Amino acid sequence: MKVGCIGLGDIAQKAYLPVLGGLPGVELHLQTRTPATLARVADGLRLPEEQRHQDLDALLAAGLDAAFVHAPTVVHPDLVTRLLEAGVPTYVDKPLAYELADSERLVELAEERGVSLAVGFNRRFAPGYAQCADHPRELILMQKNRIGLPEEPRAMILDDFIHVVDTLRFLAPGPVDDVTVRARVQDGLLHHVVLQLAGDGFTALGVMNRLSGSAEEILEVSGQDTKRQVVNLAEVIDHKGQPTVRRRGDWVPVARQRGIEQAVHAFLDAVRAGKVLSARDALATHELCERVVRAVREQAA
Repeated sequence: MKVGCIGLGDIAQKAYLPVLGGLPGVELHLQTRTPATLARVADGLRLPEEQRHQDLDALLAAGLDAAFVHAPTVVHPDLVTRLLEAGVPTYVDKPLAYELADSERLVELAEERGVSLAVGFNRRFAPGYAQCADHPRELILMQKNRIGLPEEPRAMILDDFIHVVDTLRFLAPGPVDDVTVRARVQDGLLHHVVLQLAGDGFTALGVMNRLSGSAEEILEVSGQDTKRQVVNLAEVIDHKGQPTVRRRGDWVPVARQRGIEQAVHAFLDAVRAGKVLSARDALATHELCERVVRAVREQAA
């Protein structure tokens, strides 16, 4: 199986290439426009020259069976369009695009061509978060905070808060019939945002504070007088009277802890089986993010 990796930045080097580079039966092809980066990364993986590409045309000419896109978000629409038009099953980092219209067009193109399109919402595969889907979820609370990092609203919401939005959607035990957004914007920069989703018998709260004094990610689900808490995707604490703590094993790779390894396997297994994956549910997360962006801008006006 020939698998292309487009974009060799931090997320590719730290998370995806260690997984892809070790898979049996995968012939890995790399593509970036930066020759020095291409040489360094490919040398580290001991890839021959014919598996190193500086432009997309050369990569497509290799005859790909699947592709992973880890390039900057601004070029996602053009790259993903080319891949889908070439019939290449594509996995792309979130978000699909900054503008909802572009995301809609890509999902529609994939469906028209009958080509798999998957968006990298790895937290759905992270063991601690997947275990929360088996817990009572009358109340869901997720916080993903940063230090000294206020940002322009659309970029912050689509690049980072989208993980919170998708996790709440993933864990919501029923249809959402009420959406509330609160935010603080100062000098055009988003300091914090709070999203509340509610439905029959449940409430889900997502919080991001970019001036929190701490870089942290905490998920809590509770119901029926029990609570499960996941701290930084690594530590699971069950509360029923006395807390029970389960920590990540010393030898568990970060990519597995964060669900990236599982997401890669799920995507490639589907490609091998000839199963076409739809990004329609991922698009629903983008649609909700667009609703958050609009609400934030209205409150800032």
